Amino acid sequence: MSTKTELYDQDLYAWAQEQAAHLREGAWQELDLEHLIEEIEDVGHSQQDALASHLLLLLTHLLKLALAAVHLPHDFARAERGWRVTCRTQRLLIAKRLRRNPSLRRTVPDELADAYEIARVEAAAALEIDDATVPTQCQWTPEQVLDTDFWPEG
Repeated sequence: MSTKTELYDQDLYAWAQEQAAHLREGAWQELDLEHLIEEIEDVGHSQQDALASHLLLLLTHLLKLALAAVHLPHDFARAERGWRVTCRTQRLLIAKRLRRNPSLRRTVPDELADAYEIARVEAAAALEIDDATVPTQCQWTPEQVLDTDFWPEG
């Protein structure tokens, strides 16, 4: 292992500070390009992962709203307000992330589909209902899911 990469394995923070200093100084030959490239790619992936996480929470709570209204009216009456607050919060966080990373918007349909698979299982488990009663495909468009005025019909 070269000395350029040893610090990366020993102390990521110190490595990042060193790489930033090399970039500021124009010391291109001192850069650990292999790991620098990986870290830059990881920054993009972390933004996409955060979007997916927000979508998962949002979809889980939208599903709870829709399912409890039909199958568990007592639970719906008790928990509706909290579920709506969670949905509003996640929508605001998603909007902020998309403002800061506009190119992520094109990934929303795929991220939504992936998040829905997990959300349906989580919502069913949280409500203690059979997940077979939850549609296997998301019934809402990406636009509806992100729309602050959209609420599922119960």
